[in-house]
Amino acid sequence: MKAGLVDRVRSRINAASGWALAVAAVVVGYIGYGWRGLALALTITVFWLLLQFSRAVRVLREASGKPVGQVPNAVMLHARLQVGMRLPAILKITRSLGLKTSEEAAGAPEGYSWTDAGGDQVHVELRDGRVTRWELQRAAA
Repeated sequence: MKAGLVDRVRSRINAASGWALAVAAVVVGYIGYGWRGLALALTITVFWLLLQFSRAVRVLREASGKPVGQVPNAVMLHARLQVGMRLPAILKITRSLGLKTSEEAAGAPEGYSWTDAGGDQVHVELRDGRVTRWELQRAAA
């Protein structure tokens, strides 16, 4: 199997297992404690979803205040990138929204780039919201 396919399957399994755990908590809560257990399970599930939403909004808020596509050091960004990273993790590292470098097309990878003050540039390619490859382009000396 290709690495991209494995990452997509793993991502869907993680999402499905999370929802399965939420449903199981609701069922077990209702069976074990009646409507009080149901209320507790739903409260915990909603709280977890709010935490995830809050985390995403915080990352986007931090990134929105900076110039688009700018990072302090492109070489350090290049060193910290890993295959399978999600875009919010990249935004957390860069603290800046990336400059979109690819056109929207069905099945085509998304492309973003970040540049530092010295002219070094990092191009990142994402499929299904995960990093598949990246490239560092050094500025001419």
